[in-house]
Amino acid sequence: MGLLEWIDRDRGGIAHTHDALRMGYSTYAIRSAVTAGNVVRVRRSWLATDRAPKLLRDAAEAGGRLACVTAAVHHGLWTLDDGRPHLSVPGHAGHARPGQALVHWSVGPVEAHRYELVEPVVNALWQIADCRPFEEAFATWESAIRSSRVALESLERIPTRSTMARRILGACSQLSDSGIESIPVARLRRIGIAVRQQIVIDGHSVDVLIGDRLVLQVDGYEFHRSPAQRRADIAHDRRLRLMGYTVLRVDYQQVLFGWETVEAEIRTALAQGLHHR
Repeated sequence: MGLLEWIDRDRGGIAHTHDALRMGYSTYAIRSAVTAGNVVRVRRSWLATDRAPKLLRDAAEAGGRLACVTAAVHHGLWTLDDGRPHLSVPGHAGHARPGQALVHWSVGPVEAHRYELVEPVVNALWQIADCRPFEEAFATWESAIRSSRVALESLERIPTRSTMARRILGACSQLSDSGIESIPVARLRRIGIAVRQQIVIDGHSVDVLIGDRLVLQVDGYEFHRSPAQRRADIAHDRRLRLMGYTVLRVDYQQVLFGWETVEAEIRTALAQGLHHR
């Protein structure tokens, strides 16, 4: 396999020179690829092809790693991206050139090394805990647990001085089906409303049950839901109502941008006693 193919296929378009040499590619082969324009050197140590993701090239150019929510997106976790690249750089890295990125100087629990351009999942979670609002960080942590990127028991065994990380960890479970479901749970618990998740009623789990009779169903992105799934959800709502439950169904936009209205409706339902038998 040629150097260019190896970088593209096995390294996602960007590789450290040291790794290329370990794979048996000679300095001559590397120099020839650079001279031919097939590979570009980034800060001497990295070799990038035109398939290299821009964020990874930016991280290499800055002398750092993708961090926080940017790393979470790279790892496939649910997160609310704030629109800025987040980079971590070593505390002694006076040579770093972060550009417009938000820089994290903190060192995560997992020791990073110079041959990686993305913070490990655990480090990204710790950075998010101290960078993003509680409910957003909580949703990303639960996403990591739910997707088995890291086990809750493993996180609990990691010593930490971060007050926010401890707080998030204490609230985490494996019950939320999605990040957008984690956020209402965190918000309701914050104001003292006790909730239970994934309670089976009529043969199906409901997202959130408040008291005995108030059901909150949370829909994710609409384009991820098929018409058949949508019809099944609505049919289940009808059956729940016939069984005496009050069902409130909210979607992604309402959770993120219309929560005051949703919360007011839930509190009004509680005032009417709709959560009791």
